[in-house]
Amino acid sequence: MTPSSPPLNAGRRRLVASLPLLATGLFLNPALASPQVHKASRALMGTQVDITAQASSAVDCDAAIAAAYAEMTRLSDMMSRYQVGSAVHALHLASGLQPVEIEPEMLAVLKSAQHMAERSHGAFDVTVGAFNGWVFDPTHPTIPDRAEIARELPLVNYRDLVLSEKTSTAFLRRRGMRIDLGGIAKLPILQAGMHVLKQHGVSSAMLNGGGDVLVSGQLEGRDWRVGVRDPRAPEKLIGVLNLNEGFVAASGDYERFFIQNGRRYHHILNPKTGQSTTGPHGVTLVSRNLQDINGLGAAIMVAGSKAGQSLLQPLQGVDALIVESNQSLWLSPGMAARLRT
Repeated sequence: MTPSSPPLNAGRRRLVASLPLLATGLFLNPALASPQVHKASRALMGTQVDITAQASSAVDCDAAIAAAYAEMTRLSDMMSRYQVGSAVHALHLASGLQPVEIEPEMLAVLKSAQHMAERSHGAFDVTVGAFNGWVFDPTHPTIPDRAEIARELPLVNYRDLVLSEKTSTAFLRRRGMRIDLGGIAKLPILQAGMHVLKQHGVSSAMLNGGGDVLVSGQLEGRDWRVGVRDPRAPEKLIGVLNLNEGFVAASGDYERFFIQNGRRYHHILNPKTGQSTTGPHGVTLVSRNLQDINGLGAAIMVAGSKAGQSLLQPLQGVDALIVESNQSLWLSPGMAARLRT
């Protein structure tokens, strides 16, 4: 989106540079000296995606990394709402008119989104894409007026996204509906990249996509280390996670935000209001099962800490940290045991 507003008065609005909620680079430098460890970074999915991989000399690690990026780029282009000609763009053009045939990968992501919407009673909802007046560009942020949001609210309802496995189609029932897969597509795309690495013989790797991390194996014989930033003071770490397999998903109100007239506006929107959430400041989730946590962090940001704890209660093998609105920390028993401070 291109903001139409003029340059902003720096005295009236304060812009803050974003940092990923998870920090990985802090722990990689010594290992990068090894010829068996390879690292690459590319802009992808609106963020920086880093791959760190270790492989024997018999494996062409650079070729594996290139193939992983190629697959992740293909999927990112497919599911981007900003990419003209993408499947998401086609879905928007056909909203209220007819179903659109989609690729199996996108159908799987949309099914996952609908599952999380049902689980969270609508706290997570990809049809928040209808709120397209918001711009969190660090140079020219834009806040839509109340009348615009009021017009868009009837277009936000996950029940009006109809999926058909039989025909491999998706349909937005109302004209003008839009989806935003930013909160649900990143982890599956990273998972696809990891799958390509393994196909090429790379079994030890970390993929870090600006707040979402996937690891497999070890680095130089030691578990991968992922630092969890404090949303209240992003330059500090709450603690460090040691992992050899699984996903770390993070959501926070400081990843993309600006402050106007003393109020913080950030990119995680409440589907019921069209406004930035006002609950927890950040959520970090750890699991070996993608479906358990994909989209859950954003749902907890919307629903609030108590409702989030209820969503987490039935999940086995999911560790969670919530930075609550009063700045206190809530940790599940598993996270309390796992996090090293």
